[in-house]
Amino acid sequence: MAKAPRSLAGMAVAITGGARGIGRATAAALIAQGARVAIGDIEASLAQRTVDELGGGAIGLYVDVTDRASFAAFLDEAEDRLGPLDVLINNAGVMPLGPFVSETDAIAQRIIDINVHGVINGSKLALERFLPRRRGHLVQLASATGKIGFSGAVTYCASKHAVVGLSEALRHELRGTGIDVSVVMPTAVNTELGSGLGITRAFKAVEPEEVADAIIEALQTGRYEVYVPKSLGATIRAGVLMPRRALDAVERLLKSDQILSHLDVQARAAYDARLAGMGSRTAPAPPLVAPADTGATEPTPERATEAV
Repeated sequence: MAKAPRSLAGMAVAITGGARGIGRATAAALIAQGARVAIGDIEASLAQRTVDELGGGAIGLYVDVTDRASFAAFLDEAEDRLGPLDVLINNAGVMPLGPFVSETDAIAQRIIDINVHGVINGSKLALERFLPRRRGHLVQLASATGKIGFSGAVTYCASKHAVVGLSEALRHELRGTGIDVSVVMPTAVNTELGSGLGITRAFKAVEPEEVADAIIEALQTGRYEVYVPKSLGATIRAGVLMPRRALDAVERLLKSDQILSHLDVQARAAYDARLAGMGSRTAPAPPLVAPADTGATEPTPERATEAV
């Protein structure tokens, strides 16, 4: 007999990169389930705008996931206002694309700092809270690229492989502690981060709400591997069983090798321009609690956004 899904009502949940895309969709889905949600984002005013639009008692807070002290302050404030943390969703991530040899060292460092160190920071800080209570749930946003390598996104793929490996190891280390780990691996997602990708007939983008629904199911069931769409899991497992030469032939036939390397540059221009501008701007950290939105644009040194 299948277990009844866990109720999420009243749970305290923190989400990084929660002001838009997958993070925002997940916050909305959690609020609908009755959870108490802290939306963390490096764009403090956008986090506040998002909670104003979503309602449900959600709170918007500043967080820089690459800064352990900032991440700790985010979780401390979330617990002060919502109660003991039940769930951390490590969603923040960036995805610069392009030939590996042309990638600057600064871009590579940014990818690793946000996509890998950000997840490590959050996982350690959440576990410091979860372990004494013998309960809690870590949700790590990885990607299909955490299982498959794609040209045009070499360092990004490496970062998502790291998240998958970290999650797998943590799952074993935490066995018997009462703490769950879920790793979420969507295909391309129809968000700004996923704009302009070379989507083919065999690989179509999913909506952020579909990823959010999969996260809700994982929280309700404790499922570890979460593929979006679910059929992606069978595809990846089948690929593992195929000889390398045959797998390469199938990928060429389906043009899956072009998804992250054959881009619509114009469609991706806004995202690329913002990423490029982030590296050249510096600003003092905004206050922990997001101020009311004034309509002004805050300068930010980096932006942690939805993962794909």
